[in-house]
Amino acid sequence: MADFYKVPETHPNFKLNKRHFSNAELRQHAFHFIKEGEAFEEEVGSFILDWLKPQEFVEVKTSGSTGKPKTIRLKKEYMVNSALATAKYFDLPEDTKALLCLPATYIAGKMMIIRAIVCGWQLDLVPPSATPLDQVFKIYDFCAMTPFQLDNSVARLHLVKKLIVGGGAMSLRLQKMVKEVHTKVYETYGMTETITHIAARRINPTKKKKQSRPFKVLPNINISKDERGCLIIKAPNLSDEIIVTNDVVDILTYKKFNWKGRIDNVINSGGVKLHPEEIEKKLGKIIDSRFFITSIPDDALGNKLVLFIEAAFSEEGLEKMKENIANLKSLEKFEHPKKIYFVEKFEETTSGKIHRDNTLKSRVG
Repeated sequence: MADFYKVPETHPNFKLNKRHFSNAELRQHAFHFIKEGEAFEEEVGSFILDWLKPQEFVEVKTSGSTGKPKTIRLKKEYMVNSALATAKYFDLPEDTKALLCLPATYIAGKMMIIRAIVCGWQLDLVPPSATPLDQVFKIYDFCAMTPFQLDNSVARLHLVKKLIVGGGAMSLRLQKMVKEVHTKVYETYGMTETITHIAARRINPTKKKKQSRPFKVLPNINISKDERGCLIIKAPNLSDEIIVTNDVVDILTYKKFNWKGRIDNVINSGGVKLHPEEIEKKLGKIIDSRFFITSIPDDALGNKLVLFIEAAFSEEGLEKMKENIANLKSLEKFEHPKKIYFVEKFEETTSGKIHRDNTLKSRVG
């Protein structure tokens, strides 16, 4: 890689917390964030300094939700391409009022900053929290959240016109909660290596369909499957490499696909292959708390299906849950959990996602 990279000047319409900055002014403001800001502002300041360095790439941490967190290098040129593609796809022109409520430690937060700088948005910062809209009193054109943040923000969602949700699958319960809101809510598909989303699907379209919409890829993205049925992404504007994922998909057209789950989560129970994510979609109709499906070793089945629910244990709650699962008609016989665990607080990754393996180990050992 080349040692020197000329960082583009900030867009003339770009504003951060209501103030316009040139590159030189932005660098000074980043130092101010680092010296005197809150913890989340320090992260923003550190990333801005990285962005303004005359080098071709930035180093970014992966989230660690599907493996050990690692640091990878992303080309700044490709981050600019990603920002422009998002603005075009979601129709977000210059002067878009955007809210950053994600930490700048990870790619989703970093890219909100880059989109604003490159596309000329007016970006406001609030501390990343479970309830990011609680201290917001104006209407924004665009925001990005995790499913957990959205879950705690539905009552105030009228303050956001367009919302993208990433960092984890949206449960059926959460999808139902946003069906009637006026905000355009999109679930996104992507990863750090693809510089956030490469596909999105509208969760609450005005034209109601019985079946949920598939993911539709952004422009200049080519998709295919390997012999395992996993998605392959060719995105020459975002990555030098062809990206082979562990996500099992059904490809409907060259632009559309349905996500089934991760191949490393597939459970072989008595010779039957089960996708936890598909079972979770069904259970989402009857479980309000955070939960997940996994497996534990079993002498007869090899692995048996178990359900973890983030809630305090009670005999009454357990029996009620068993009854509700037994009455869930969409659940096949072999998709019924053999055991249910209640855990008061799930283990989480540093980016706030459920850490399934650590939660399983802490409860089952």
